[in-house]
Amino acid sequence: MTSKIKKLVDEAKDSDNPELDLVDKGIVNILEIPGLPTLTNLNKLVLAHNKIASVPPSIANFLNLETLTLFNNHIEELPTTLSSMPKLRILNVGMNRLNSLPRGFGACPVLEVLDITYNNLSENSLPANFFCLDTLRALYMGDNDFEHLPPEIGRLKNLQILVLRDNELVDVPKELGELTRLRELHIQGNRLTVLPPELGGLDLVGSKQVFKAGGNPWVTPIAEQFQIGASHVFDYIKSDTYKFLYGRHISAGAAPPPKNTDKSKKISRSQKK
Repeated sequence: MTSKIKKLVDEAKDSDNPELDLVDKGIVNILEIPGLPTLTNLNKLVLAHNKIASVPPSIANFLNLETLTLFNNHIEELPTTLSSMPKLRILNVGMNRLNSLPRGFGACPVLEVLDITYNNLSENSLPANFFCLDTLRALYMGDNDFEHLPPEIGRLKNLQILVLRDNELVDVPKELGELTRLRELHIQGNRLTVLPPELGGLDLVGSKQVFKAGGNPWVTPIAEQFQIGASHVFDYIKSDTYKFLYGRHISAGAAPPPKNTDKSKKISRSQKK
């Protein structure tokens, strides 16, 4: 296997636009990939479906790296040096064992796509500057443990895709309505009962837009609108009638629905390997 990996590294070295695809090669340690440090102009590195437990700080030495894919490994933490990578646009660390993101992560200068799907993350896992990632166009946060979203999410003005499916969300902040470029919103499989009226202004209805919200215990008036169609939901939550009901619901301080005890939704990573 090592000789095959070295051959791939050598081939990438001879390329004008070097990309290295090492999917499912049984790699445990990035530092042991033969010849990798010599690929100083590496543009894309794919290490999905391996057994990597940690990412070395020296990953930041790849100053031209634009895409880093570490999907489906055993990674428990990421180095703080990631935020110093000047050209990193796409980072996929989904299907790992992350309990937090590194301090200062929000300083990534040009990050456009971030996939942290299927980890052990919550609102308490995010560094203080996370929502300074104002270059983000797509944020995939599904299959984690978020119960609340910080209002600072409204800072991500360039966001077009936001995936929050299969978390433990009991509410979403009104600031979500400030993401005027949003064209896809996935909030299915949470514990949501109401939506802030401010979301009524989002452009999420049409052939080019995606809005998925099934599998939530919506209050009856919203559930009835969903039966008719998503466009009716957005029209309804903008209405004065709904604003009155929403205000009353919030002031009543109703207890959130219980957590989802369906363990099939959170298949253990050991079963996934």
